[in-house]
Amino acid sequence: MFNEEQRFEQPIRWGMVGGGRGSQIGSIHRASAIRDGLFQLVAGAFDIDPERGKDFGTNLGVDPNRCYADYKEMFEKESKRDDGIQAVSITTPNKFHYEQAKAALLSGLHIICEKPLCFKSSEAEDLKNIAKQQNLVICVTYGYTGSPMVHQARKMIENGDLGEIRIINTQFAHGFHSTEVEQNDPGTKWRVTPEISGPTYVLGDIGTHALYLAEVMIPGLEIKKLLCSRQSFVASRAPLEDNATVLMNFTNNAVGTLWCSAVNAGSTHQQKIRIIGSKASIEWWDEHPNQLKYEIQGQPAQILDRGMGYLHNEDSAVASNRIGAGHAEGLFESWANLYHRFGVAIHAKIVGDDSLAENLWYPGIDDGINGVKFLEKCVESADNGSVWVDFQ
Repeated sequence: MFNEEQRFEQPIRWGMVGGGRGSQIGSIHRASAIRDGLFQLVAGAFDIDPERGKDFGTNLGVDPNRCYADYKEMFEKESKRDDGIQAVSITTPNKFHYEQAKAALLSGLHIICEKPLCFKSSEAEDLKNIAKQQNLVICVTYGYTGSPMVHQARKMIENGDLGEIRIINTQFAHGFHSTEVEQNDPGTKWRVTPEISGPTYVLGDIGTHALYLAEVMIPGLEIKKLLCSRQSFVASRAPLEDNATVLMNFTNNAVGTLWCSAVNAGSTHQQKIRIIGSKASIEWWDEHPNQLKYEIQGQPAQILDRGMGYLHNEDSAVASNRIGAGHAEGLFESWANLYHRFGVAIHAKIVGDDSLAENLWYPGIDDGINGVKFLEKCVESADNGSVWVDFQ
């Protein structure tokens, strides 16, 4: 069971860029960060409209004098305070991640950033180098990977329960954008605008989630080469895709597919992963995150349930249950588990325990870099007639 008594002497003083009124992702960040008392929201540049952002922050209990017009003002003024922020979450559209993350690092702040981390892998590598020079932590919010059953899958694969890994099928395919909803939805509009979203839409928005699930479940998984086919079924979204399929060959000789879509009409989410080995297969679906399907060749299929004693509870990520078996946990619990780990890693750096920070699992800078590189290679493949391209 989760240990809610773990506390720091003082919570991490935390700020936000973006995530203001009406932002679904901002709400998830805040609820997850404050759940265990490891972070305290003390400042923010919440909105492109300074007055609206100030009103919003004040309603959250933030000092009006620490609700800033933009991130530059926040970083400058907070750096002059004895009680200034120590970490910041960047929850703005993709276009702004690199410049805001770089400015935060140069201001001495630890970062929790939305994915994709940047437009280019060279930019992500730049952030990694600055973070290393400044001895700072970069966290990336692959929010589904805090689920205990994702880590149960990892332990089973590590233990050889599936045998040799042969096939990986992963997907994230909803249907909410089957029509041109962006005409009346600003949150979708920027995602289908290349200048703001970057070189991809669904690949970057949800495809990287599906890829990272596989990477967490299968330690050491590396893509050798890939082939990407992408479509704009809503024609006005071109050149950005609202549907894409990626074939992958991995360095361990396994093969895989990744399907991401916003036009899977009738589907609400459909984020699933199935991993097939020489002895057995497992399958996890984020709409039923408390369960893991386990199928051994020649035996009846099994459903493993979160919180049960037969799981690999010696692993802290498997045992991070916030309520007992039979009760439903979901996305907020997964995010809270990640923010807890982000907090532990950031606090370790603050108090000088670099070893703890560097040996704790959480989605970090290398995972962010790999996600950006994946997008670059998908675009390279698709834009050249869906050809195979080397990943390394």
